Amino acid sequence: MAYLKPPAFQRAVFNKLSMKFGLGGAVKLTTTGRKSGAKSSVPVVPVSVDGKRYLVSTRGEAFWVRNLRANPACELHAKGKVERLRVTEIPTAARPPIIAAYRPVAGRVVEGYFKALPDPADHPVFLIETA
Repeated sequence: MAYLKPPAFQRAVFNKLSMKFGLGGAVKLTTTGRKSGAKSSVPVVPVSVDGKRYLVSTRGEAFWVRNLRANPACELHAKGKVERLRVTEIPTAARPPIIAAYRPVAGRVVEGYFKALPDPADHPVFLIETA
């Protein structure tokens, strides 16, 4: 399981600003901890492909990926609205077109992650569905 741990500054400062102000199209994803049951949040940039929305993990097997695998219920918070959702993980073979659509939406900041982890198997992708 590949994972690129974000630097401390990103975790402590930039992620909070991204979630609060929607930097780069980011919204706040809230998941339930698979062991603790505690809520945790992280900024994500959803992407639409063929009328469906997806979440892409640029850093690999992040905590939120493992949380969604254990409990696919989640929330997206954006512009004062909360969406209660469920996700379904997309098989590795179906990920490349979604990842290709995601990269220009997320911007240059994610390109280094895809260079470090070039295999689509290292980037979990989830279909977002209404709960």
